[in-house]
Amino acid sequence: MTSHRLLVLACFALLLAGSTQGYSTGIGGDEDDKGDVALAGCTCHSELPDNSVTVILDGLPYHYSAGTTYSLAIQLIGGPAIDTQSNTGGFSMRVSSGSLAGAEGYESQVQHWEDDSTTLTHAGSGSETAERSWMVVWTAPESGSGVITIWLAGNAVNGDNIPSELDRWNRLTASVDEGEDSGGTRTVFSGNGEIEPPAPSEAHVDLHEMGAALRAHWLGLLGFGAVILVILFCGLFLRYGFSRHYKGRSNLLKLRIKHLRRGDQL
Repeated sequence: MTSHRLLVLACFALLLAGSTQGYSTGIGGDEDDKGDVALAGCTCHSELPDNSVTVILDGLPYHYSAGTTYSLAIQLIGGPAIDTQSNTGGFSMRVSSGSLAGAEGYESQVQHWEDDSTTLTHAGSGSETAERSWMVVWTAPESGSGVITIWLAGNAVNGDNIPSELDRWNRLTASVDEGEDSGGTRTVFSGNGEIEPPAPSEAHVDLHEMGAALRAHWLGLLGFGAVILVILFCGLFLRYGFSRHYKGRSNLLKLRIKHLRRGDQL
């Protein structure tokens, strides 16, 4: 009886390990009868998307030219805290036409799902990215393909290798029509948009290490002081140089003032 229980537990552990390994090395297709993951989302982790996770797709053209390759950046912001010692997140992407691939330097971090060039997901090393970001390229289809739809689901995980509601995911859908490519690109995202910048690594800066910035600071103060001195000098000069009550003025100045006063009385 004990041996039978141990065998069942061992089989369950193997299944669990295989499942978690499958997620950390990429995901795609219909995993739980709810549709393709890129469209339906990471429902194995949680039933509903969470807007606290912002999925960003950057570099999307306004119109595409047939056969042109476009570099796209995927990034997830929000969700569980990032632990660089374990898995941090993943994604599943699909296009209605054209082909997807990893950008230069990111080939080992992404992969096609079941050799389908219209899909792309993270690989094992890609799930350990410190910034939950990936660079991919999309090659537009041949002329006459019309509007292309892009589906993207992103999952931010806590790194415990157990799919659960502790993980957070979101998804987006974007479309690109064929036309004249002006070279401009856009950024699309889904989420609440509450993106906080990373905290500074240090709270202060040593003045002795500021170098040129410190010299510029002091030069600015000296310039400001010089302006104040000039204003004071001009004020004193106007006050005591032309005042009728100042005893130290010259006889020529007295005569000029007296002449002006007589002229005013005429």
